[in-house]
Amino acid sequence: MTATLYHHLQEMLADEQEVAVATIVDAKGSVPREVGAKMLIHPQGRHVGTVGGGCGEADVIRAGLDVIHDGIPRTVHVDLTEDISMDSLGVCGGVMDVFVERWGGASSPDKERSAD
Repeated sequence: MTATLYHHLQEMLADEQEVAVATIVDAKGSVPREVGAKMLIHPQGRHVGTVGGGCGEADVIRAGLDVIHDGIPRTVHVDLTEDISMDSLGVCGGVMDVFVERWGGASSPDKERSAD
């Protein structure tokens, strides 16, 4: 999966597209993915990879679209400790922080490195 994710990122940057890169930077308790897991968010809302699915991932995708638009990185706190109900598909029971940053365009980390 990681090779595919980086392949997609490389293609998008080569096409001069902007993309948001979301990375799990902290996790406590039971969460669906580990620290370091990544997801790419395309400007149209499509994504490659996953940070766990469900409502938490939807929050990260929305944040990714905001980051693509305004260029301001942010951290999304995903709380998976809600009470289990009959309508619930399952609750992991942990919390995680997902850092979201824009790549591509003028603020791309790859362009900042090449300027050095």
